[in-house]
Amino acid sequence: MDNGASSYRRYLDGDETAFDEIMKTYFDNLIFFIDRYVRDTAAAEDIAIDVFSDLIVHKNRYNFKFTLKTYLFMLARSRALNYIKRRNRFSMVDISHAEGEAAERLSLEEHIIADERKAALSKALDGLGDDMRAAIHLIYFEELSYDEAAKVMKKNRKQIDNLLYRAKASLRAILSKDGEWIL
Repeated sequence: MDNGASSYRRYLDGDETAFDEIMKTYFDNLIFFIDRYVRDTAAAEDIAIDVFSDLIVHKNRYNFKFTLKTYLFMLARSRALNYIKRRNRFSMVDISHAEGEAAERLSLEEHIIADERKAALSKALDGLGDDMRAAIHLIYFEELSYDEAAKVMKKNRKQIDNLLYRAKASLRAILSKDGEWIL
């Protein structure tokens, strides 16, 4: 799997539907990733659109050294950090939770437990530092390799490994507080 590079090559060759494929594949994940930084879903959507606009306007910037997914997440992180720097006031918005399982298959009790787990995990993730939260998201939610995550975060592989180790230890401590382990 080339993570979108072949679709982008097709787009560069004139196939407009290839860009739609790229948008469908990465848009929602990019918004979720950006939202972890800016904590504003509307701003995250705007930044994601800006990232894709950059891909259209500056066609020659992507040089196929990394996967397209890695390149998009690198742009998204950079744009999110720039947004945070320019933002005048801070308004916190809860992260909307994605439904992981079909509601009809879960009993009411299982559904409530799953929602509590998602809320607890989201709250625990919010308690982590930005770098730890980004590393967790890139590795476990976006399934990037350590090297790709390192490129996105402008760190080396060992730093990513250390961030993940500390993040998991922190999450373990947060989630096991009060003698309850919910994961």
